[in-house]
Amino acid sequence: MTSTIDGAILFGADERQAEARFTAIDPRRATPLSPSFSSATRADAAEAARLADEAFVDYAATSPNERATFLDALADAIDVIGDPLIERAMAETGLPRPRLEGERGRTTQQLRLFAAFLRAGGGLDPVIDPALPGRAPLPRPDVRRINLPLGPVAVFGASNFPLAFSVAGGDTAAALAAGCPVVVKGHPAHPGTGELIARAIIRTVGERGLPPGTFSYLPGETEELGAALVADPRIKAVGFTGSRAGGLALMRVAADRAVPIPVYAEMSSINPVLLLPAALEARAEALAEGFVQSLTLGSGQFCTNPGLVLACEGPALDRFMAAAGAALSACPASTMLTAGIHAAYEAGVNALIENDAARLLARGGKAAAPYEAVGALFETLAGDFLAQPALGNEVFGPSSLIVRCENIEEMARVASAMEGQLTATIHIDEADKPAAARLLPVLTARAGRILANGWPTGVEVCHAMVHGGPFPATSDGHTTSVGTLAMSRFLRPVCFQDLPGELLPPALRDPAVD
Repeated sequence: MTSTIDGAILFGADERQAEARFTAIDPRRATPLSPSFSSATRADAAEAARLADEAFVDYAATSPNERATFLDALADAIDVIGDPLIERAMAETGLPRPRLEGERGRTTQQLRLFAAFLRAGGGLDPVIDPALPGRAPLPRPDVRRINLPLGPVAVFGASNFPLAFSVAGGDTAAALAAGCPVVVKGHPAHPGTGELIARAIIRTVGERGLPPGTFSYLPGETEELGAALVADPRIKAVGFTGSRAGGLALMRVAADRAVPIPVYAEMSSINPVLLLPAALEARAEALAEGFVQSLTLGSGQFCTNPGLVLACEGPALDRFMAAAGAALSACPASTMLTAGIHAAYEAGVNALIENDAARLLARGGKAAAPYEAVGALFETLAGDFLAQPALGNEVFGPSSLIVRCENIEEMARVASAMEGQLTATIHIDEADKPAAARLLPVLTARAGRILANGWPTGVEVCHAMVHGGPFPATSDGHTTSVGTLAMSRFLRPVCFQDLPGELLPPALRDPAVD
């Protein structure tokens, strides 16, 4: 059945139950959900990595069209699960049905996007420098380059996106598109959701006649499991979305290996929003409404949550703060994903409350359940923000800090002092364009995506998208975890010199050879 959940560890086409168990928690009620789930061990991680390594040669040799057909079939298989997937995800995350249905659509959309990209020849980037035997003083050999799969990839499911950044999410889609087998370490907050998706992937692998080790799924709640997977010498790269502490821990494990490997970790971002004077004067109240909607979306549990606002002192800023405070005060408390996320949010808000340099402007409606987040809005002066780096720490949830700047130059100094970000947003009118031109070089040096007159929550899945940024937004600011460029993380360039045409990869052969 497409809706089977029994808590198994899934090793390719095989599965087993472990004695050590854990349960998912319904965050709306703080109660356990059935069934219990196997807690995979270091030995299980080694077995999954072994199977992936055995599958690598055959899966890497599949044609782009074969992988495209597989990804399309996988998207169809996820759609076929239907309501059981959405209902289980609702129970495990507290997220509403419309949000999860939209996320399911995003998950299948990105699988189909990679499929279309592969059929169009994307990712291979073949380059041919033909031989020049008559070149003086020395002839040039025939040199050809193409991107080839890197090897088995470990993917860590994200807590805040149980579908789009988890078992069949962007990292998995990109790795499978590249020709790399995948071992997923499922997130313990939504193991039933993860198992439903994992079983759909494994069925599709079998139906397409692919090697069984193309995909494996390891449920578990221990840090040791993730570390063991990253440390396994057969794993060649890691995709991770989560906390800075978690990402840095995996990076240390990967760096300490006999053969270090890349960890592509998305970790921490406060996504500054800059309100320029003319735009703020023209529409302070409308900006405040849009800001609060973005801030509280999904209980503020988005990696692109607008956690910082920069604006110049004056009556327009006062209007914005008054309207934002009123809008936030009217927002009811909302359920967070896990007890740990809720506790971290409370600690972050309390740290700002206790900081003399930050003034509390508004709180949202009172919490009525254990894991509900109450929105929080603070203000501070630019000088205090520059003097206290802790004011720029991420508070994951519906909390934001407004920084009052004296002028555009002080705004630029604040932006220059920020860490790397996933996004930076600038609200401008025509009269603001000279100031925007002054600020843009600062922002582009610190963020992977620059938005104008919008809000950072919501990441379009398309070819041009960059969902990445300088450290600590990600571990490698050269890459993205959304869009077809994400596939490049799991490919490596290989050059062939004077190789006989019939031995070359198909994309590098001369037409006459075929």
